[in-house]
Amino acid sequence: MTPVELSRTVLRAVRRAVDGGELSVSVPVSVGVGPPGPGGCGDYATNVALRLAGPAGLPALDVAEILRPHIGDEPGVAEVTVTGPGFLNITLGGGAAAALVDQVLTRGERYGYGDSLAGQVVELRVPYDTRAEVVADTLVRIVATQGGRAEVRHGEPVNLRPVPAPEDPAPLGADAARWALLYPASHDRPRISADHLLQRESNPLFRVRYAHARCRALRRNAGALGFGVRMGGDVRAGGEVRGDGDPSGRLDDTARQGADLLSVLAEYPHTLRLAAAHRAPDRLARHLVGVADSLLLFQHLVLPLGDEKPSAAHRARLALAEAAGTVLAGGLSLLGISAPEYL
Repeated sequence: MTPVELSRTVLRAVRRAVDGGELSVSVPVSVGVGPPGPGGCGDYATNVALRLAGPAGLPALDVAEILRPHIGDEPGVAEVTVTGPGFLNITLGGGAAAALVDQVLTRGERYGYGDSLAGQVVELRVPYDTRAEVVADTLVRIVATQGGRAEVRHGEPVNLRPVPAPEDPAPLGADAARWALLYPASHDRPRISADHLLQRESNPLFRVRYAHARCRALRRNAGALGFGVRMGGDVRAGGEVRGDGDPSGRLDDTARQGADLLSVLAEYPHTLRLAAAHRAPDRLARHLVGVADSLLLFQHLVLPLGDEKPSAAHRARLALAEAAGTVLAGGLSLLGISAPEYL
């Protein structure tokens, strides 16, 4: 279950409570879900009870207790716990990790696409400035992921004016120049320096592209060892592991080892929506750094070590790594930056 699907699940629970006369409120258009905060638990948390407490005329804890059984009855939800002033903490049921990875691998680089801007035309009026034009060019693609259409025009009144670069970024090369202009928030002055070309961990662009290359290397190495990923009936990365069965059942074990990676993959659709809604490609760039960092920590668990034989557990970990590579490739493509197979 993705954050988008869980948000809809929570909304259905609110609607049932309203229809049943337990709450007297207007059902919100959307609710936010995210990682639990300090003192929280489970896979996700929502503050919907705190939002509805005022309109309902009830303490937030009472609203949370009303909603808790309705959310808990939803398919895919294993447990709902109330913490703090009224946060609802949600633990997903078995198969949630497998479903997320399968969704990413099935949708490919279109994972995260939605319809939040369906039918809308977004007018981007920009000055004649290199950074503004690169940001606008990127937003055309990001807006399209949410079903909208962005039109770029020059002239007044300007509604997209990021802080200009202090110098021409072209000497950095196409990829590094775009990253230098897109990674900072629009109100921050971009840093144009050779640091963007360094192949070391201090360079976020290098980490993102290196992480993608590592995903591809893991696929090649797994194929050389005679195993690949079978999700939804498809076989990826080479041969199968005989007698090991489908990896989906092992993905929940893998989820404990790759919890951070699963979390950032699940948040990717939400990041795309925010980047489109707020005209902020920097949100996407920073999210890709989070995916890369989580993958680079997880990668050492993917392949068998020494005389260890490939198993369904390895295939499950490979599936998760492949999903990360898919998100990295798709995100870099939206930014107009290449995703190398080798680095």
